[in-house]
Amino acid sequence: MRRSAEFGFTVKRGVRAAQPDLVVHAVQDMENADGPRVGFIVTKAIGTAVDRHRVSRRLRHATMTVLDELGPSDRLVIRALPGSRDALSARLEEEVQAAVRRAHRILERQR
Repeated sequence: MRRSAEFGFTVKRGVRAAQPDLVVHAVQDMENADGPRVGFIVTKAIGTAVDRHRVSRRLRHATMTVLDELGPSDRLVIRALPGSRDALSARLEEEVQAAVRRAHRILERQR
């Protein structure tokens, strides 16, 4: 995701699944089913620019492990929390997987 409107739509209309170091907002956008889209929010609360870029890269890598589980209409926004700066990559990967699965279960119940 690159546009602010996409981020806003996903955060406002989607479900939320929290983990200790991140929060996943998920929505299924049936009107634009052109493949799964993922965006990241890494604020200055994480730390310096170097810290933020490092967290972004690690989250992007962790998200690659769940892309196969996402449908073509899925939209995800992953918001990094301050603890993600010091979390191990394996832990971030586990948290992303758990949060995405939880968000999918919530979305299924809403149907």
